[in-house]
Amino acid sequence: MLRGSNTDLFDPRTEMDSDFTRGSSASDGDFGFAFNDSNFSDRLLRIEIMGGSAENRADGEGCTSIIDWARHRKRRREDIKKDINNGDLSVGAEEQILGSIQPDMDDCVGCDNQDEEVEAMVEGSPSGDEAADGTESSWSMDCSTVVRIKTLHISSPILAAKSPFFYKLFSNGMRESEQRHVTLRINASEEAALMELLNFMYSSTLTASQAPQLLDVLMAADKFEVASCMRYCSRQLRNLPMKPESALLYLELPSSVLMAEAVQPLTDAAKQYLAARYKDMTKFQEEVMALPLAGIEAILSSDDLQVASEDAVYDFVLKWARAQYPRLEERREVLGARLARYIRFPYMTCRKLKKVLTCTDFEHDAASKLVLEALFFKGEPPHRQRTLAAEESATLNRRFVERAYKYRPVKVVEFELPRQQCVVYLDLKREECVNLFPSGRVYSQAFHLGGQGFFLSAHCNMDQQSSFHCFGLFLGMQEKGSVSFAVDYEFAARSKPAEEFVSKYKGNYTFTGGKAVGYRNLFAIPWTSFMAEDSPYFINGVLHLRAELTIRH
Repeated sequence: MLRGSNTDLFDPRTEMDSDFTRGSSASDGDFGFAFNDSNFSDRLLRIEIMGGSAENRADGEGCTSIIDWARHRKRRREDIKKDINNGDLSVGAEEQILGSIQPDMDDCVGCDNQDEEVEAMVEGSPSGDEAADGTESSWSMDCSTVVRIKTLHISSPILAAKSPFFYKLFSNGMRESEQRHVTLRINASEEAALMELLNFMYSSTLTASQAPQLLDVLMAADKFEVASCMRYCSRQLRNLPMKPESALLYLELPSSVLMAEAVQPLTDAAKQYLAARYKDMTKFQEEVMALPLAGIEAILSSDDLQVASEDAVYDFVLKWARAQYPRLEERREVLGARLARYIRFPYMTCRKLKKVLTCTDFEHDAASKLVLEALFFKGEPPHRQRTLAAEESATLNRRFVERAYKYRPVKVVEFELPRQQCVVYLDLKREECVNLFPSGRVYSQAFHLGGQGFFLSAHCNMDQQSSFHCFGLFLGMQEKGSVSFAVDYEFAARSKPAEEFVSKYKGNYTFTGGKAVGYRNLFAIPWTSFMAEDSPYFINGVLHLRAELTIRH
């Protein structure tokens, strides 16, 4: 029995009630033996094929690659738009439209009524003089004509079980639903895909195996609401080698296809492919700059993006948007509606956030909201930040989720009086410290004091006697000419059981550009003791470091 009008009874994921045990082929949904066989059919399907020019061949025919397929579809969209704009599309007054198919948005550009690009009607069986009198309902198209007709024997239960479209067509309670003849009108370009789709509804398999043909069938399955076929095509396409061109095409399919649950695994795979390929954007600068919007969104949504900091992500997004959308109005729309959600403003430096407020590429109100949200997040206690990040990780935006930045984010508190001073907090996870062994180092984001840029760097190195590895912390000044800069500094770390900051090292140093100073063994213990399970310096798996810098007068 049917559990719902929108279910595919022969889909493996759908439950069925059965009063008897079927043979193995039937239980697998294989009714290929009944396809176009009058002995197992109760209706005739009349397929009217519109348009007959060479350009209107099935998309898959002659297309040997994804690029060919995309170019052909674009060319066909332009031709259809031209024809429709020059022609007069009308529906005969006597025609009884019983169901409309979700249109292929690619094929329908320019249509005044996009809900009727492919139509279906049920009609009585004409016989004798009735057929000669031409009383059959007709659709007049000045821009295209019926060039070919195919007639197939169909089983309404099989089609209705596979497709909500056919289910509604055969069970809408109207007198016409009891008639034996059903007419579909399609473009010539859709003929091969429709025949594949109809065969799939019987046999649950396709002969098409190449990407262009599978994409055509996917589009047809979307129109006729055959979710099981959409899943099949999606799975087959995922099994084919992925390339940048194919990944981008999967992300730029018509919106009706992209929103289908059955296609979600394919689009997810395309996003993952692009995110992995362009993980280090610096290696593919020209290629990434040429990517369309869908590709940029896929890359920016990744947590594993290899970037120096979120400031670098922001700078890249602005550079790409200015190159792709020279007009300010378009650029603001794209940044505000599409790309801003992928920039993780809470992990940008305060200096860069100030620049966001004055950036004309963003609407002022939108920029203010983004910066305020980022500043509020920065002001939250760590446990609250972790809660917000955990809540956000289940969404698409992930703006509170920290990426694996090359330069670790820091929190900075600045003072002007009574002395120019800043307090810098750097947190390192246990896994990050593990990865430092035996000779690694990790750098913090830059912070500023007295107009000069500084950074912290954590090291795993040998102690001065080279007898064991240990944890070291250093303070460096960014390269800026040959100016001298005298600074008092102090390093501290939280430790158990009090979990308060305890001073570990004090010193002073007169910096010149590019110099660094620090302590090779900050905790005065070997690396193995520092990383031990009972180490007093990891609190809930996090090492909390603090550096205080004061300008010497």
